[in-house]
Amino acid sequence: MKRTRPERRQGSAVVRGQLVPDSTHDQRLLDRQGPADWVHMDPWRVLRIQAEFVEGFGQLAELPTAVTVFGSARTPVDSPEYQTGVQLGYKLAKAGYAVITGGGPGAMEAANKGASAADGVSVGLGIELPFEQSMNDYVDLGIEFRYFFVRKTMFVKYSCGFITLPGGFGTLDELFEALTLVQTHKVTSFPVVLMGTEYWGGLIDWIKGTLVATGKISEHDLHLIHVTDDVEEAVNIIVESERNRNNQRKEELEAVASQTAEPQ
Repeated sequence: MKRTRPERRQGSAVVRGQLVPDSTHDQRLLDRQGPADWVHMDPWRVLRIQAEFVEGFGQLAELPTAVTVFGSARTPVDSPEYQTGVQLGYKLAKAGYAVITGGGPGAMEAANKGASAADGVSVGLGIELPFEQSMNDYVDLGIEFRYFFVRKTMFVKYSCGFITLPGGFGTLDELFEALTLVQTHKVTSFPVVLMGTEYWGGLIDWIKGTLVATGKISEHDLHLIHVTDDVEEAVNIIVESERNRNNQRKEELEAVASQTAEPQ
């Protein structure tokens, strides 16, 4: 059955047309060698950045509990990795989670497709790039951002965990940012799952053999990463983490209530 095009949110979030930009807003923001008029416009960019945060918060505030799925835009549709993404999105949606991706093709499309097939909430957070990458057809709520750091904030703020399918530099960037936030306790009880033991095996070996071995991270930090080939296991890791977080929050509230009720 043919699907309708995904909803596009307008305002500070850009709905991209057919033209490929000569440069991106990120590039112009970070380029000290650009035209003088751009340099003097930086204070005004702050207002645009602020508006983009407000737009994202406003559109995503009422999402149900969500999981972000990362992965390569270059994953072929007929590949096993794509099929894993579809299964993952489907089972996450059946478990009651909204599925958030970068909104593009490949592994992102696969996860959105699975969530859509399960009648779940399928979200795409796109980004302005110097080459055209349109929102995939399985996104129901799509927002396209100008600035990477605003988009990354939305991934973290509205997710209870990350699941990472095989990917390239962009996927690695998102993966290590998530791990850094967990390691430094900027986010708590936040599982990070890698799908594909063969694909990620070399990276895990390097982390153990180099980072841990030379003391750059602790042995305990290895427990921040879960690696599996099993979609069910990946979803269960998310579910169990969410259950533990809810139980901990309940205990904290009960402790506060108990202290308040004690006679002075």
